[in-house]
Amino acid sequence: MDRFPKTGDLARLFAALSDRTRLRLLNMMDGREVCVCYFVGILSQSQPKVSRHLAYLRRAGIVAARREGKWVHYRIVVPSNTGAARILRETLEALREDKAMQSDLKRLGKACCMGERSFVLDGVPLPGVVDALARPTR
Repeated sequence: MDRFPKTGDLARLFAALSDRTRLRLLNMMDGREVCVCYFVGILSQSQPKVSRHLAYLRRAGIVAARREGKWVHYRIVVPSNTGAARILRETLEALREDKAMQSDLKRLGKACCMGERSFVLDGVPLPGVVDALARPTR
């Protein structure tokens, strides 16, 4: 079944994309699966606030979560509706060109890919690479 059959669902997608924090989250998930704790550290926001934004993205049908022990990992999923998928793809492409978004990616790279972490994340699994534009499996 098409995940975006009605105009109201497209409105939910646009609403999800209308917030800068949610755009920053999507940017950091582009091509990778990321634990919520990295978002908290990079955005310097509380875990409940970050989780609310992630829940909003999940309700819009563009983010999925996976639990690994006590850690929750998030990744982008592409809507089955071609128009919604195109909107998401174009949004992600535009974010790649934004300097502030590039700065977030640099901080994510330093936090997870180097020995020098900018905030404490003991025991946290490193972000994994995913095909961000792959169709979700059911």
